[in-house]
Amino acid sequence: MKKKPVRAKTTAQSRVTIGLQGFARISAVEGLHLTDEMLADFKEFDRQGLAPAERRKAIARKYGVPFPPDRIGRNL
Repeated sequence: MKKKPVRAKTTAQSRVTIGLQGFARISAVEGLHLTDEMLADFKEFDRQGLAPAERRKAIARKYGVPFPPDRIGRNL
Protein backbone atom coordinates (compact mmCIF):
# COMPACT_ATOMS: atom_id res chain seq x y z
CA MET A 1 0.00 0.00 0.00
CA LYS A 2 1.22 3.48 -0.85
CA LYS A 3 1.41 6.01 1.92
CA LYS A 4 -0.49 9.22 1.46
CA PRO A 5 1.61 12.38 1.63
CA VAL A 6 1.36 14.21 4.92
CA ARG A 7 0.02 17.72 4.59
CA ALA A 8 0.53 20.52 7.04
CA LYS A 9 -2.56 21.25 9.05
CA THR A 10 -3.95 24.71 8.64
CA THR A 11 -6.71 26.52 10.41
CA ALA A 12 -8.82 29.48 9.49
CA GLN A 13 -6.68 31.56 11.83
CA SER A 14 -3.30 30.53 10.44
CA ARG A 15 -1.19 33.53 9.53
CA VAL A 16 2.14 34.15 7.97
CA THR A 17 4.09 37.31 8.61
CA ILE A 18 6.47 38.51 5.94
CA GLY A 19 9.10 41.12 6.53
CA LEU A 20 9.54 44.43 4.79
CA GLN A 21 11.91 42.97 2.20
CA GLY A 22 9.55 40.12 1.39
CA PHE A 23 6.65 42.54 1.05
CA ALA A 24 8.75 44.78 -1.19
CA ARG A 25 9.59 41.86 -3.48
CA ILE A 26 5.97 40.79 -3.77
CA SER A 27 4.84 44.37 -4.39
CA ALA A 28 7.52 44.87 -7.05
CA VAL A 29 5.86 42.16 -9.14
CA GLU A 30 2.80 44.41 -9.22
CA GLY A 31 4.93 47.46 -10.05
CA LEU A 32 4.64 48.98 -6.56
CA HIS A 33 7.67 50.38 -4.78
CA LEU A 34 8.20 52.15 -1.47
CA THR A 35 9.68 55.63 -1.63
CA ASP A 36 12.85 56.50 0.28
CA GLU A 37 10.67 58.47 2.71
CA MET A 38 8.48 55.41 3.35
CA LEU A 39 11.52 53.21 3.94
CA ALA A 40 12.82 55.79 6.41
CA ASP A 41 9.45 55.71 8.19
CA PHE A 42 9.62 51.93 8.57
CA LYS A 43 13.19 52.10 9.86
CA GLU A 44 12.04 54.65 12.42
CA PHE A 45 9.13 52.41 13.46
CA ASP A 46 11.62 49.59 14.02
CA ARG A 47 13.95 51.87 15.99
CA GLN A 48 11.05 52.97 18.21
CA GLY A 49 9.77 49.41 18.58
CA LEU A 50 6.23 50.38 17.59
CA ALA A 51 3.50 47.76 17.78
CA PRO A 52 1.57 46.97 14.58
CA ALA A 53 -1.42 49.06 15.67
CA GLU A 54 0.85 52.04 16.40
CA ARG A 55 2.49 51.66 12.97
CA ARG A 56 -0.91 51.68 11.27
CA LYS A 57 -1.93 54.80 13.18
CA ALA A 58 1.30 56.60 12.24
CA ILE A 59 0.89 55.70 8.57
CA ALA A 60 -2.75 56.83 8.58
CA ARG A 61 -1.79 60.13 10.25
CA LYS A 62 1.06 60.86 7.86
CA TYR A 63 -0.43 59.73 4.58
CA GLY A 64 -4.06 60.56 5.27
CA VAL A 65 -5.34 57.05 4.83
CA PRO A 66 -8.84 56.79 6.27
CA PHE A 67 -8.88 54.00 8.82
CA PRO A 68 -12.11 53.12 10.63
CA PRO A 69 -11.60 53.66 14.38
CA ASP A 70 -13.20 50.31 15.21
CA ARG A 71 -10.48 48.51 13.20
CA ILE A 72 -7.43 50.20 14.73
CA GLY A 73 -5.43 47.77 16.83
CA ARG A 74 -7.02 44.67 15.35
CA ASN A 75 -5.11 42.08 13.43
CA LEU A 76 -6.20 42.44 9.84
